[in-house]
Amino acid sequence: MRVVSWNIHWGCGKDSRIRIHAIIDVLRKLNPDIICLQEVAANHPELEGNANANQFRQLAGAFGGYRSVLEPTSEIYQNNMPRQFGNLLLSKYRITQVHRHSLPWPPDETSPAGMPRGMIEVVVEAPGGKLRVLTTHLEYYSAVQRMAQVKQIKYLHWEACERARLYQPDLSLDAPFQLGFRPGSAIYCGDFNFTPDMPERAEMLATDGSIALQLVDAWSHTHPGSARAPTAGLHGFKWPERPDCYDYFFVTEDLLPRVIDVTVQSETAASDHQPIVLDIA
Repeated sequence: MRVVSWNIHWGCGKDSRIRIHAIIDVLRKLNPDIICLQEVAANHPELEGNANANQFRQLAGAFGGYRSVLEPTSEIYQNNMPRQFGNLLLSKYRITQVHRHSLPWPPDETSPAGMPRGMIEVVVEAPGGKLRVLTTHLEYYSAVQRMAQVKQIKYLHWEACERARLYQPDLSLDAPFQLGFRPGSAIYCGDFNFTPDMPERAEMLATDGSIALQLVDAWSHTHPGSARAPTAGLHGFKWPERPDCYDYFFVTEDLLPRVIDVTVQSETAASDHQPIVLDIA
């Protein structure tokens, strides 16, 4: 099973031109089973390169054999037309549940910029059994908001683990209540907008005994003692000032025996971030 996570920067490469076909070409070569994308745009001509096209539709159409779940966390109307910006998940595997989580956006006087943030959660029927896959893109400008979002993710993870412990499907209930089993086992990925030395990463990994399945940084597990590969800051983009890691896979501890590798595809300049790849048995 292969999962790819990628902040595609609305397909805008280092030459300031949008080439969604270049994003599609990279993804096809990687041949993932699940694709998790951030910074997908629709009807945003003011973005660099003119992101006027509906990229959610373009990307879903390019991977017709996949099931698509979109989450435009930012949706602003102009001339009665929605300008959308957010996350997209595509899965070869059968999806049995979808949950779209809005993440906190507390006011922060020190950082008035920003946008709403969210997280897609799907339950997929993967070869090793049912599994939750979640993708997100956290706040960049405000540490206050970003930490609040991390804490909410940890709460939602606790909630899912506890519901998995308590809940069994009941076919006697009315249809909307027949959600089926939602496991605690999970893969969290995306652009978390924190570097490995920041407190938000420590919070993601913190243990307090209340969560049945602890989260583990999959890169640290597969590359113990190795320097972390940067996921942004390559190929001469204006941001960030130096190469560093902003994109992650966090997996529940029960999946560790199945984790084969985490890699960063550093060659492409189709986005200001690099695709990251999780291979799992």
